Amino acid sequence: MIDAATRQQRWRRQLALRAQRVATAQMLTVEGRLRRVVGLTLEAEGCEAPMGARCMVDAADGTALDTEVVGFADERLLLMPVTEMHGVLPNARVRPCSHVAGLPVGDALLGRVVGADGLPLDGAGPLRAENHAALKREPINPMARKPIDTPLDTGVCAINALLTVGRGQRIGLFAGSGVGKSTLLGMMTRYTDADVVVVGLIGERGREVKEFVEHTLGIEGRERAVIVAAPADAPPLKRLRGAQYATAIAEWFRDRGQRVLLLMDSLTRYAQAQREIALAIGEPPATKGYPPSVFALLPALVERAGNDAQGRGSITAFYTVLTEGDDHRHDPIADASRAILDGHIVLSRDLAEAGHYPAIDIEASISRVMPAVVSKEQMRAAQRFRQVYSAYRQRQDLIAVGAYQKGSDAQVDQAIAMWPRLSKFLQQEVDEPVELRTAQTRLVDVLNQP
Repeated sequence: MIDAATRQQRWRRQLALRAQRVATAQMLTVEGRLRRVVGLTLEAEGCEAPMGARCMVDAADGTALDTEVVGFADERLLLMPVTEMHGVLPNARVRPCSHVAGLPVGDALLGRVVGADGLPLDGAGPLRAENHAALKREPINPMARKPIDTPLDTGVCAINALLTVGRGQRIGLFAGSGVGKSTLLGMMTRYTDADVVVVGLIGERGREVKEFVEHTLGIEGRERAVIVAAPADAPPLKRLRGAQYATAIAEWFRDRGQRVLLLMDSLTRYAQAQREIALAIGEPPATKGYPPSVFALLPALVERAGNDAQGRGSITAFYTVLTEGDDHRHDPIADASRAILDGHIVLSRDLAEAGHYPAIDIEASISRVMPAVVSKEQMRAAQRFRQVYSAYRQRQDLIAVGAYQKGSDAQVDQAIAMWPRLSKFLQQEVDEPVELRTAQTRLVDVLNQP
């Protein structure tokens, strides 16, 4: 006879053994079939997968097309390819992936150029990253963030003196094509006081990626930088992932107490990639062809930057915003970006064509956190500079043709006398950084000169 204690012990062992088998057993995957392809949208039937999940579609050459679930309609999944779509056949097998691994992050990425899928693009061998992170992450509780109270030295005189940036600030760089945007980004990459620089080249021309890395960034700037490239010929989903991947890399370094500079070029291409995806799956356009989901994704990406809760690490982010026809006032993406960012720097084509570099339009630019990171004397000096500068710009046409009569306005007379000094102060050579304290001292000297 087996006593009750022995039977109970045997049952426990059998129960533990069966529980172990259940835990280690592979889950069955319900596969589907590809029923329709329209543009970049693939429709699969017979399988289920949540939004954002990966699905592999068998191709004719024996390979598999990597796709992501971007929506569903009735009993069909709407898929978008992550890579170039080729060799897809009707009724191809669609296999949902049960687990999506994160992309590589960490110190192994410093000095490297990677794609939106985490694979190296620089030909310097495989990445040996030991850490991985998800593309999407919840932003920090706004009540837990450390306030922005420390200035950041960008090495650009006009920004340091008149548009002082705070550590953890998110600021937009509004510019059209060919006004020195990439060159200004390269200067900030090399000269900004930061531990790590993460550069996201989203939707740019493939030629510009290599030029930015080799010429604009340079060897010195590349040593502490991570470059994520998703050029213009990449599928829209890949461009979307590129911006999210660059942000995830910056978050990893911030969480370890490092000061990170995130440069995203550009936020407009990120929005356009989401527009292509949304319109392809049937989302109606709302504002100038942009669906509502675009304006929901922009703050979701931007809010991930900033200071951490402990006050040790920070992400100071510069997002470039492309303006069509150099008009940033009526562009929906530019308007939405101004509302969610902590300031904006506008580059002027007129100044660029006149040989004025950097072509920063001081009148149209603002840093919303500047009063919190500089002294009252510095704020008064910056306001005084703006007043004199604006007085000259408003009468510039009259002055140029000789129609202005001296003595009509005392402030304009003073602006005319100071204009050569003001214009020289705002210009700077690419290879000559100007430190924060030096820029502030120069500003006071320019205003106090007789």
